[in-house]
Amino acid sequence: MPVSEISGLEYQIMYKGAFAMLQVAIPKGATFRAESDAMVAMSPTLDISANTGKSGLMGAMARKFLSGETAFYQDITGARGDGIAFFAPSYPGDIAVIEMDGTTDYRLSKNAYMAGTPTIEINAKMQNMLNGMMSGQGLFILNAKGKGTLFISSYGAIDYVDVPPGQIFIIDNGHLVAWPATMQYEVKMATRGNIFSSVASGEGFVLRMRGPGRVYFQSRNVAAFGSWVKSLASK
Repeated sequence: MPVSEISGLEYQIMYKGAFAMLQVAIPKGATFRAESDAMVAMSPTLDISANTGKSGLMGAMARKFLSGETAFYQDITGARGDGIAFFAPSYPGDIAVIEMDGTTDYRLSKNAYMAGTPTIEINAKMQNMLNGMMSGQGLFILNAKGKGTLFISSYGAIDYVDVPPGQIFIIDNGHLVAWPATMQYEVKMATRGNIFSSVASGEGFVLRMRGPGRVYFQSRNVAAFGSWVKSLASK
């Protein structure tokens, strides 16, 4: 299995694409953290327990009620020896890894956090009112902080683009997954015409991400899929 360059964690992302699963080697005495209900299978040498994270119970409640993230995490610990554990998102999607060196926080869309080393702290973060209302992200998003290995999940396949300093990269507001906290974005109409033209194009609003930074995006849009399913049910 590949070894994390930051934390030394051994892991493998299997079946990349729409049905990815994460395999992690957990040595005796070590702990790995994941979102609630992410564990698929594990060795009998491992124990599982609930944890609120570094921010404690109040921080856990803030994550749940402000950003929609689960209040409690799963801690998988090598209690009786080395073992392996498997994790997967709760919906059809991909998994990507971000090596965090402790110098830059990462902003995450709702439900993007899947797992990571316990050294990564996940909290709710308030963004400005306009971005919250128009970006599709909501007023509160997730912020990942610390040094370690972070695993994010997406709806559909996940990819990224490295945006050079001062350059702009445009992403539909239903496809953004993760971006460095130092990377700014603004909400704009998709077309250069009026708002009717932008909505009629099927895109509505887009996010203009300004470099430098690596921005992660997903191939599918949860809201669009939900609208499609609803349209079938109404026929």
